Amino acid sequence: QVQLVESGGGLVQPGGSLRLSCAASGFSFWSYALNWYRQAPGKERESVASITPGNRPTYAGTVKGRFTISRANRENTVYLQMNSLKPEDTVVYYCNAHGSDGMDFWGKGTLVTVSS
Repeated sequence: QVQLVESGGGLVQPGGSLRLSCAASGFSFWSYALNWYRQAPGKERESVASITPGNRPTYAGTVKGRFTISRANRENTVYLQMNSLKPEDTVVYYCNAHGSDGMDFWGKGTLVTVSS
């Protein structure tokens, strides 16, 4: 059974940091591209950061320089380190695994709230 379970969300003050984790199971984690998305109410889900099976990261312009994606294949876990958080980063963050065969797996999301 495929599972992606996010953790690490919560309340943080502007300028603060959080690290999101996504623990995966049930598929060949090492061979999948891993992604973090976020979605605000009433808006489309947007890509935040991606990392290829070869460990190459890409970032949305809105988070570049502030967020860092990393993967630990031995632990079947992908991370999103978020620094210099802003109120507009307040949304639900989702973990995604995308295979070369087109398979897509999603977590249920974790809420990040940036507020003073």
